[in-house]
Parts: sequence; structure tokens; C-alpha cells
Amino acid sequence: MSDPIDPMAEIRASFFVECEELLEALQDGLTELENGDGDPETINVVFRAVHSIKGGAGAFGLEPLVRFAHRYETVLEEVRAHRLAPVGDAIRLFFEAADHLSDLVRACRDDLPTPEASSDALLAELDALLADPEPEETKPVDSPPLGVAIDLPDLDPVEEPKVAAPLPVPPDNMALPFPHWLIRFRPESELYKTGNEPLLLLRQLAQLGECHVDCDITALPALTDLKPEQPYLNWTIQLDGGLDEADIRDVFEFVDGLCDLQIDRVDGPENLPPPGSAAPTLAPKIVDLPRAAPSPPATEVPLATVPHHPDRIDEPHKSSTGATAKSVVRVDLERIERLVNLIGELVINQAMLAQSLDSVDLSPHSDAMNGLEEFQRLTRDIQDSVIMIRAQPVKPLFQRMSRIVREASSAVGKEVRLITEGETTEIDKTVIERLTDPLTHMIRNAIDHGFEDAPTRQAAGKPSEGQLRLSAAHRSGRVVIEVSDDGGGINRARVHQIAVEKGLIPVEAVLSDSEIDNLLFLPGLSTAAKSTDLSGRGVGMDVVRTAIQALGGRISIASEQGKGTAFTLSLPLTLAVLDGMVINVAGETLVLPLNVVIESLSLSHDDVQMLRPGAFLVRVRGDFVPLYDLGAMLGYRAARTDYNQSNALLISLDDDTRAALLIDGIEDQRQVVIKGLDDSFYRAPGIAAATILGDGQIALIIDPGDIIAGSTCPRSTDPGLPEKRARYG
Repeated sequence: MSDPIDPMAEIRASFFVECEELLEALQDGLTELENGDGDPETINVVFRAVHSIKGGAGAFGLEPLVRFAHRYETVLEEVRAHRLAPVGDAIRLFFEAADHLSDLVRACRDDLPTPEASSDALLAELDALLADPEPEETKPVDSPPLGVAIDLPDLDPVEEPKVAAPLPVPPDNMALPFPHWLIRFRPESELYKTGNEPLLLLRQLAQLGECHVDCDITALPALTDLKPEQPYLNWTIQLDGGLDEADIRDVFEFVDGLCDLQIDRVDGPENLPPPGSAAPTLAPKIVDLPRAAPSPPATEVPLATVPHHPDRIDEPHKSSTGATAKSVVRVDLERIERLVNLIGELVINQAMLAQSLDSVDLSPHSDAMNGLEEFQRLTRDIQDSVIMIRAQPVKPLFQRMSRIVREASSAVGKEVRLITEGETTEIDKTVIERLTDPLTHMIRNAIDHGFEDAPTRQAAGKPSEGQLRLSAAHRSGRVVIEVSDDGGGINRARVHQIAVEKGLIPVEAVLSDSEIDNLLFLPGLSTAAKSTDLSGRGVGMDVVRTAIQALGGRISIASEQGKGTAFTLSLPLTLAVLDGMVINVAGETLVLPLNVVIESLSLSHDDVQMLRPGAFLVRVRGDFVPLYDLGAMLGYRAARTDYNQSNALLISLDDDTRAALLIDGIEDQRQVVIKGLDDSFYRAPGIAAATILGDGQIALIIDPGDIIAGSTCPRSTDPGLPEKRARYG
């Protein structure tokens, strides 16, 4: 019998998932503020994200997270009140605080020690932004003083307070001119449990316009019977009638569903609520809340410590516009992975069924063949739907890279701005997760090696701040991610010299620009003058290439001296299935990705020309493309010397490189399930993965880009590298 599921564990897990979404919104808002967007709603988005994280963390007793989020929120409140401008050092500090908040969320999620020293250092910097920060030990737990003076009557600790007769309408000394808004606000216990603060709400109302507040304490028990988690107070508020109701409801958006709220517009005495609808009051103390900052209050009401009762977290925010939000269901990734695997098995069985029916020579118009076609269509539709479920936008990955840019540029003392494009481009979640390390290497190398220092950039007529561009787009059934900079470009003479000094190429080797660029992927080659914390130890780009190839992708370099460098990654949309062409080479069955195939060719003597020994070209309608003998390159047989009446496939890669692959025949065109090769297998050049065909046969999936690259530049992981260096000559 399986163990019962802990409902609190599920709620806690949901909270951390919501935190990731809130952190994403926080980064988006800060980026817009950095770009000069002064829209108040942008500032509100930033504030709400931190506030919501704090509220949920309080419900689960995550004190370090609550402490940091509260102090961060306090400074952001100064931005909302237009007392602090989010520019310069302030916005830089806000980004650092957001990064640290993300670290705290993950530490709390994984039950790891929280970085208290880092928290204290950042909090000190945040407090320094305030005009008159209080010492931490004297601050209330949750909020700076509201600026509201409320005198409570002395209560006998034993006797119950006496209750006066109900007042049907507010007294004359607190009435605002008509029209005005009459607001009844009574918190429920859940409001306090989620870390929300009524006094902050009153403070926000006071900022909207002239405001009078009546606090009702009739339900307050004797101190000996008081339960901190129970709500005893409620408020009646009169507010300037020149406001829109939507503005008032925006103040209460975070406590929607956690309180009783009534908002009425009173145009005259005849429109006042009927007697009895207002809560009875006892010795009301009338408090004026002017729009300007109030004078020091006679008695400051500190906010009580929020009790930690993790039985509820913040409700999802409901838009005041009434727009219908998309309904989202969160599903454990393992369940999706299992569904993907089942779909893969379904595709394999569908292929087996198709092959079985072909063997009995049925009429193509028979019921069985018609049913098979419908089965194939449904299988593809189901598979496409499942892949879409597992696909996610690259935005969270790009946001993670923005932190790498800030930290790396700060470490080397360079000004670098990250520009992102195509953040909504979707790709398989597994691919996204495995792209983090390669992109981190590339970005750090770009900042350390690619960008010049500020004086050098200015001398070259460039702005002192460098631009690093990270983009993603769908192209030809694949995802293309580009990392480009406007730095100094690759110093190819220096790369060539270092490669010779390290014995990676012969001294007499004559290389093209692209071949020199590809030397950067060889292990042990670094152009750094000295080792730093970022790079210069001879590791990085070879790791990047290996990681990208493990994903079935390719990486290419384009660089122009003095103008910058661009690294382009071409990746499959998914690691699950592939539309492929089944081919035969030297008696072996292989699968070639269908999206690269342009056409099939039947060769003659006149079509093939020898460029040099071992290098041949094929004439295709007046153009020449290189010819690669697939069987010889994979080691299945010796290279052919006679190409008459041979078959070839004309292919085109993402960078528009065209080539012809020599094969023995085409067997079929079908959808195949990608089966990754275990790490214990040798990663042979040109082999991306494997699959199972309809007859149960295992076939290798070809990476045509790797085949072409391997013919001119040996793979860094090739054990035969020393013997193959002569190819450079």
C-alpha cells in the first residue's frame, strides 16, 4: 500500500512553483524599469511579486525568506511612493536583491542553509537607499510605521469591555463631503496567516485621497482570552468620492477572498446604508489620513508577528478588469515523461503494424489499410499534442542568463547589457534544462574574451557599454539560439599561433577562417592572457560543443575583426521523435533527419569531379557541392572509386551549407522514436542517437552536420585526433 500523500507537502510544492512565476515577473518588471519604463503598473508588478513571495513564505514559517522579502518590499514601497527613483545604483541593487531572493527561494525549497551573510550585506545596501532607515532591531517585524494614530481605550484584563449602542451612520465629525466612498473592511483569519497587513492597506487608501478611518474594537476580548491568530478588529473608511471604484479595489487585490469587503458610493444622506448594516462601534477614535506624509503619531501601532500556520497560501490574483484568465493545471514532469515514453511505444507498434500489413499484400483501398492510415494520423496528432505539453518558452532560461551577465561583467569590471529576443520561442523542457551550462560558458567567455575594456571601445568609436544579444527562433523544424556580441571579434592570428604552440596543428598548416574559428573547440586551447575566475584555464568551449552535440545539435561561429562574434546553436525541437528517411549504407540501416533532405540524386561519371585525392564534388544543375561517402566515413566499407550509377541525397543545413551524401538505397520515410545512447557507448562522429524500426531492428540516427564538420575539422573528443591533424594541411 502506498504512503498517503501529505496535502501540506503538495501545497508547499505549489508555493515554490508560484515563486518561480513571481520571480520571473519580478525580473521582467525590473528589466522594464531599467529600460526607462516609468509606468506605475510596472512598479506595482515588481512590488506585488516580492509581496506575494513574502506572504506565502510567512505561511510556511520560512523566516529568512520573509525577513529579506519584507525589507526588499519596504524599499520598493519608496519607489511606488515616488520617493526613490529606480535608476543607477538603485536598479542595480534591485537586480542583485532579486537574484538573492531567488537563491533564498531555492534554498528554502531544497531545505539548504540560507546565505545569511549575503542577506545581511544586501539588506544593509537596501537600507542605505532609504532617507532615514531605522536600525533593524527596532523595526517592526513586517512593515515600517503606517503613520496612523489610533488610541485604544484601556481594557480591564478581567472584565469584558462594555459595548455601546450601535451607530447607524458615521458621526458628523468624521463625515466627508458628499459624494464619497464608504468602505467596510473586516479581515478573516486567513488574511493574517498569509502575511498580509491591514495597516498597509489603510496606508495605501490614504495615498489615494482624503481619508477618515473608524476602527471597531467591540469584538476585542479580554487580554487573557486574546488569540493572536484570530481577527477582532474591523474598519469603516470614508474616502474621497472623486476616485474610481477600480482604484479602491486594486488596494485590496491581494486579500481578495481573505476578508469581508463592502464598497458603497454615497452621493447624499439619503444614500447612506440602512441602520444596522454598519458594525457597532465603541468609543470610536476618528483618524484623519491626509495624502501627505503625516506628522509623527502619538501612538504607533506595530504590526503583530504573523503566526506561522501553513494551512493556506495566497489566492491567485484576480484581475480587476474582469478578463478571464487562462486555466492552468500543474502536472508532475514524471507523469509527462511517462506519457511521452508511452507515445514512443505507440509509434513503434504502429510502425510494426504497418510493416505486418504490407507483408500480406493487402489492397491499398481495403478497410484494414484505411484503418491503418487513420491510426497513423491519430498517432501523429497525439504525439504532437504531448510534445506541445512538454514544450516551454526559453524565457526562464534567458532570465537566468541575465544574472550570469551581471555577475560576470561585475567580476571583470566591464559594462555589458544583455538584449534578449524570441523569449516566447518554445522548446522541449529537457533541452532547456541541458542548455544552461553551455550558455553559461559561452556568455562568460564572451564577457571575458569578446568585449574590450571601456577605453579600448571608446578609442574604436564604440560606446563604453557592450551589448550581448541572446536570441531564439524556430527555423526549418529546429530551434536556433544565437549568442552574439559587439566586441573585438576573434583574433585569428593569435588563435593560430596558440594552436601551433600547443601542438594542436602543424606549423605549416594553412587554415581557412572557419577552420581557425573551429580550433576554439579543441580542449586545452585558450586565448586568455591569464587565468581568471571566469575563464582562461583551457576549458569551456570544448565542453560547450560536446554538450550541444549530446542534444543532437550543432554549433557554428561567425566573427568579424573589430565588430564582434556570433555563436549559433541549432537544436532539435524535441528529443522524443523525429521524421526520418530510412536509408541503406553498406548493408546497414540508418535514419537521416527528413528536414535536411532536398532531393535524391542518381550519379553518373560526368556528375562527379575530383577536387584533390579523397575530395570529390558533385554537379547539381550547374552548381558544385561536396560529396561525402557515408559508408566510408562511418567505417562500414572502403571508399568508392567508381561513382557511376550511385545514389546520393542532396541535403541542406541550417546555415545553408549544401552537400551530397553517398548512399546505397532508400528504404522508407517514417516517424521514428529517438533513443539516446548511454554514456557507456563511444560517441562516434556523425551518430546522434538510435531508434527501433517496425521490424524490431535497431538503426542509428545520423547527424549530417557532424558528418560534414568531421570531414574538415576533427572532433575534439576523437581519440584519433593526433593522427588526423594532418587533415588541416
